[in-house]
Amino acid sequence: MSQLSRKIRKWAVEALDLPGDLVFDLPRLTMIGNKQLLVENHKGVVHFSPEELHLELKQGVLRVEGAELVIKAIMPEEVIIEGRISGIKYHGVEE
Repeated sequence: MSQLSRKIRKWAVEALDLPGDLVFDLPRLTMIGNKQLLVENHKGVVHFSPEELHLELKQGVLRVEGAELVIKAIMPEEVIIEGRISGIKYHGVEE
């Protein structure tokens, strides 16, 4: 993303009071306790096992760790994970 594009998007977020996750295509995570996780704005599942899930993001990978993990629902840009979630790690890509 170019410097000018970033500035325009930042201005839009501030001036129009728009959510940054929509304008910048950032992931949004909603966690309910350690039992359920909703991830929005993902680009696909890279790896899945009952102990670990890797989701591709626009700029990196999100890694969810836990036990008895299951994908309850998966849609083009949303995924719901249930189980005993013990950790979430974001591995970003430098621009």
